[in-house]
Amino acid sequence: MVIGTGGAGKSTLARRLGDITGLPVIHLDREHWQPGWVEPPRDEWATKVNELAARDRWVMDGNYGGTMGARIQRADTVVFLDFPRLLCIYRALKRRVVYRNRQRPDMTPGCDEKIDFKFLKWIWDYNRTRRPGILQMLTEAEEDGKTVVILRGRKEVERWVRTAGLSAADAAATSA
Repeated sequence: MVIGTGGAGKSTLARRLGDITGLPVIHLDREHWQPGWVEPPRDEWATKVNELAARDRWVMDGNYGGTMGARIQRADTVVFLDFPRLLCIYRALKRRVVYRNRQRPDMTPGCDEKIDFKFLKWIWDYNRTRRPGILQMLTEAEEDGKTVVILRGRKEVERWVRTAGLSAADAAATSA
């Protein structure tokens, strides 16, 4: 399971992990958003996430705090991209330019890339509003025997991917 604020690189890392391990990749943004950026009702979304997480093997990226607990329960590994907010804002803005008037590969058809003040504010406030609760959940996950990996920059991600011993053979019994 790969989590972190917008612009941290969750989808990119999830794709890499899927390529390395052969595990199917689930992008929660693609699953959540309906064409035209329409959100599903909360109860439908919770049911869908529970069904996705109940699969035997996966790499899943996305925050969606209301469903994080259920996903952590099913994952054996949680990777938290704990990056500086200015970097994440820069990456979100860059992503907007790169995918202008089209959708990202990890997004629902009909959801062209966009950026607004609300999203930028969410990234800016993430360390103050979301991060403390996530760190608490990760502490509890470690106590429950989950592997928790906190990465604080691109170099740490590269080092972890190289040294984590990720392979298709390991993936047979792994959900990340």
